[in-house]
Amino acid sequence: MTRRRSIAFLFLGETLLIPHLYPIVEALAAADSTVAIDLWVSTSVHERLLRRWTALLDAPGIVIRRAPGFRRDDGDEVGRNPVLPSKLPMLFRLAPRLARTPVVVCAEQTSLWLPRLMPWRATRYVKTSHGVGSMSARDDPRRRAAFHTLVPSEQERETYLKRGIAPDRITATGYVKAAFTHHAPVRTLFAQDRPVLLYTPHWQAHRSSWPAWGREIVAMLVARTDWNVILAPHQRLIEQAPDLREVLAKVAGLTHVHCDLDSFAGVDGSYTAMADLYLGDTSSQLIEYLVRPRPAVLLDPAERDWRADPAFAMWHAGEVVRTLDDLPAAIDGARAAHPRFAPVQQAIAQAAAGDASGAGAARAAEVILAILNDAVPERGRPNR
Repeated sequence: MTRRRSIAFLFLGETLLIPHLYPIVEALAAADSTVAIDLWVSTSVHERLLRRWTALLDAPGIVIRRAPGFRRDDGDEVGRNPVLPSKLPMLFRLAPRLARTPVVVCAEQTSLWLPRLMPWRATRYVKTSHGVGSMSARDDPRRRAAFHTLVPSEQERETYLKRGIAPDRITATGYVKAAFTHHAPVRTLFAQDRPVLLYTPHWQAHRSSWPAWGREIVAMLVARTDWNVILAPHQRLIEQAPDLREVLAKVAGLTHVHCDLDSFAGVDGSYTAMADLYLGDTSSQLIEYLVRPRPAVLLDPAERDWRADPAFAMWHAGEVVRTLDDLPAAIDGARAAHPRFAPVQQAIAQAAAGDASGAGAARAAEVILAILNDAVPERGRPNR
């Protein structure tokens, strides 16, 4: 008896994961219209976004399904990051349904608890990256539970090979998010036409400029009149820094300041695309920004020996500021200094993100279809 040729995508986490998954859905629908594609969602925000986009496809095989514990958030129509249901209970209640699905695709580690704790299941889990760059966490044991891992670049693939992942279980596809086209409509943000500075502090305290410098940087930036300023912290920082909303609320009314705490525009690449200067810490958003080289200033309140640490390789992309007193001059000189950094930025982005032309989603779809076709042979039981 053959298994149903179906693939499940797990849209259960933060909205920041969506642009790393949805392009593969579109590519699969275009590549093979006979495959059933289930999109499992955890909230009505995810559901509304996916319904809007899938309605544009000629893909009757795509079905959006509500995961157990589905949470309604009917007050938001613009894709703001919602409060999520508890992930592990949702996953374990969903497990029996996924056990009947040959291939499951996810973009985060939490979903990999299922194959890690239930290795006897025949379902093959494919993990695709949602971050890129030298700071990606690769040692989580859950990652080894994935049947196959998709990464953006050969450089990233090599880091997994060094950790003992078998070469046939990992594929470099290119940067999948580069194929995402459903960007939130960003209206004209500012009254005057000035260059745009994006400040996007990271969420992890040991990697972020926010705990030590955040308030002072905001005050410094909003006092300037030569830049339009976008303040768009990482989604998870908003959850962990209770003072952040208060700080940004005090400056949100200024005509040259745009504050975004949790909208979809903050995660879909809209702001990294429109910025003229990137100001931040260590983030895959920096790599995303560097795909089209532009001035960058990096923030190091901890005064690390970063040049000796390969994890901070992306900091070669711009001037690294170690005291707040040096920040105004670094911002003022960033455009003039950019020709010196541009070739380095291009090399960093190409090595970390791989092919950023948008072809990565189609390559990922090819790999997933090959896994599906092997998992559901014409006769016999699923291969494992």
